[in-house]
Amino acid sequence: DEDYLRYRVRTNAYISERLEGLGVPVVKPAGGHAVFVDARGWLSHIPPLAYPGQALAVALYEVAGIRSCEIGTVMFGRHPDGSETPAAMDLVRLAMPRRVYTQSHADYIVEAFGEVAARLKTLRGYRITWEPPMMRHFTAKFAPLA
Repeated sequence: DEDYLRYRVRTNAYISERLEGLGVPVVKPAGGHAVFVDARGWLSHIPPLAYPGQALAVALYEVAGIRSCEIGTVMFGRHPDGSETPAAMDLVRLAMPRRVYTQSHADYIVEAFGEVAARLKTLRGYRITWEPPMMRHFTAKFAPLA
């Protein structure tokens, strides 16, 4: 349905534009299926190996129940020998399922980011406290940094 596709793309562009208005760096252009936030750029006080993407994902969930996905150092930073280097980027993906969200949901997402922005400098990084061998991405446990 071409009308629905235009609506979906426009909704993501709307969210992206509103987030930019709050000073939240986003990947441009907004996609048809998701908005990608540059967590490393926005949470520049959190070093990449303290997982700024995870910090933002946790904050969104705590503030507003928004489930998002870190795409960055947790996902791509670990090497087979166990060492870790920062990924090229630390993004947070806000995926928009088809035919689920309304304009009020888009506004709610933006409002949640406003609340996170108000406490941005108090957000802290995380460290991995436990992970099973060879399954790091599925069951790792995180703890806030002191």
